[in-house]
Amino acid sequence: MAIMTVPEKNKVMFVWFNRYAGVTVRTPSKTLVIDPVDVKPKIFTDVSAILITHEHYDHLDPRVISEIHKLSDCLIIADLTSARRLRNMVKSEKLIEAQVGLEIKIDNVAIRAEKCNHPPATSPVTYIITSEDGVKIFHTADSLPFPEMAKIGERERFDLVFCTVGIAPGASPETGFEIARLTKPRIAVPYHTSSTADLRRFSELVKSVPGVNCLIPEIGKVYQVTRGAS
Repeated sequence: MAIMTVPEKNKVMFVWFNRYAGVTVRTPSKTLVIDPVDVKPKIFTDVSAILITHEHYDHLDPRVISEIHKLSDCLIIADLTSARRLRNMVKSEKLIEAQVGLEIKIDNVAIRAEKCNHPPATSPVTYIITSEDGVKIFHTADSLPFPEMAKIGERERFDLVFCTVGIAPGASPETGFEIARLTKPRIAVPYHTSSTADLRRFSELVKSVPGVNCLIPEIGKVYQVTRGAS
């Protein structure tokens, strides 16, 4: 995986590091790792927080989380079910249970847990990340679209939204496109698939939404997002 440098003011960097929802987000002052599975813990250094969306095997690996936590002494923000599974593996004072509506700030970086439409999971959440400069990212976990996404998009005015396009039950390029259509980010990133056809299909569909650009990510490559600019 490529090395992430420190982004400049008004910029955020991200890396998609597996074929699921594993993403590292780096702001000018913080590094956030979301759903780390199928990855070596030692590649993560100076981690500020790990965010876990739900308990499924492709999102929660307690061993990996424990190792990253030992290396960085980072916060763990996890949905209720995942938090219960992690209680004996990380420091209790560093474990935060994420329910819908929870807002937490790590210095000037804000994290908010939102609804997740992923019925097989017990207590799933999505996450809104707002950098210290106001760059807004929506990590939708394995979520299928739901009507409230439109209001969330209007409220937040996302710079980037990760859209689930495969693997999860019911997920497809079409449902991922619906997430992009509802939230209307400047940049829509398809993920949670190993199919290049899924990624391309999503990209074609998104062309119909004015003002939304698609970025098809490569696993392990660093991308940069600038606040309010494509």
